[in-house]
Parts: sequence; C-alpha cells; structure tokens
Amino acid sequence: MMDVAAAAGDLLASLAVRGDADVAAGTQRYFPQGIRALGVSNASVVEVATEYFRERPDIPPARRLALTEEVLSRASHHEEVLLGFALLHKVARAGLGDELLDRCEYWLETYVSNWAQCDDLCLKLLYPFFRGHLDRIPRTRRWVASRSPWARRAANVAVVKFVRRTVGRTVFELPLPHVFDNCTRLMYDEDVYVQKGCGWLLKVTAEVHQDEVAAFLRTWHTRMARDTFRYAIEKMDPETRASLMALGKQAHGRNRRTGE
Repeated sequence: MMDVAAAAGDLLASLAVRGDADVAAGTQRYFPQGIRALGVSNASVVEVATEYFRERPDIPPARRLALTEEVLSRASHHEEVLLGFALLHKVARAGLGDELLDRCEYWLETYVSNWAQCDDLCLKLLYPFFRGHLDRIPRTRRWVASRSPWARRAANVAVVKFVRRTVGRTVFELPLPHVFDNCTRLMYDEDVYVQKGCGWLLKVTAEVHQDEVAAFLRTWHTRMARDTFRYAIEKMDPETRASLMALGKQAHGRNRRTGE
C-alpha cells in the first residue's frame, strides 16, 4: 500500500526541482497582494501529477484523496496547492462521491488563498464532479455565506459552466433564481474577486438569458460595483449593452457625487 506521507514528500520534491526564480517573479504581476511561488507553470504542475500516476495506475480514488490532503496540509507555495488539486482531477467525476464536495468546501475555506487557486479547484475538481453529480449543484448555494471569500467566489465560479450544459443525453440549465439570488446576496461583498465572480456568472448567463439578465441589471445597477456591471454586459448585443452602459454611467456618476 502507498505510504501517503512518503508519496507527498516525493511529489513536492519533484515539483520544487522544476522551480524557476524568474518565472516566480513574473507570476507576481497577476496577484496584487503577492504570493509565495516556486515558479512552476500550470502545465508542469499537471505533468508532475500525471507522471506519478502513470507509474502507479492502480492507486484507488480514496488513496488519491488522502494524498491530496497530505500535500495540501504541507503546502507553503502557490503551485503546491495546485498540485494537490491536480492529483484528483482524473477521478473527480466518477471516482468519488459527496466526500469530495465536502473536502472542496473545506479546502476553499482552509488552503485556498488566491483567485487562481479558487478557479483551479472549480475547473479541475468541481466541474468534472458536477458533470457526474448534477443533483449536487444546489449544495454550492450555501457557500455564499462562507467566512472565506474564496468559497463565496466559488459559489458562482463553480457553476458558470452549468448555465446551460449538455451532459450525456441531458441538457442541464442552472435555474435563474439560483443565479440571481447568488448575485444579489454577494453584490455588496467587500472582496473584489467575489464581485468579479458575480460579474462572470451574469455574463455567461446573459449569453443564454439576455433579457432576464438585462432586467436584473436595470433593477440593481445603482447598487452594483462598476466592474461587476461591466463584466455582466460584456457579451450582450450592442444595442442592449449600450442601453445598460448609459444606465451604469448615470448611476456611477451619482455615486461619485454623493460619495457612495
């Protein structure tokens, strides 16, 4: 049986030797608050995980989950967190059940510390998981009340690909009340990345339900952050976008005059 502690040490060592100080320095421009980076590309992080399991194809999903837990508990650099998620990518859809969703929520609140880690977890783990467990998508709604801004961001980012998604013979559509309730509850969030997550979800929803999103924006535009609003209208048709932009300019102009 795999020694989880020893395996985690080997994986972290394999990742560390790929580090590049120049790449690490360049990475900082994407993170205004700064991060601890080894300087390993995302593709190389995935390669470390892929090579490990290529030589050990019989490791069951439950042991992979234990290995991810061990890696994350030791992680002190950005790419080490991404490595933890990469270890589970191949088994996220069918290899694990609700325990994966529970752990993702915990990781968002405990180990994730920037927008890139949040989005990587959403796309590498939650997206394939939900493709195999569409009925579990509503579980993410409780994340809007999390103490962690990354769980609050993930409440929207994790479901972006399910606004309308064909899965097998099923066409799944995220209910509009889910979208609008999330965005209403997070509209005043103090974290800019949570607000950008709202804008992202509204933008994608507008590609399928433009009229409904436009009506939502007309109702809430006076209380919505400028960046969130602009993100939401990005993919709308030119006429609708221009109409909403005019409303947004009026609202943000008033806010500047009143100091709101």
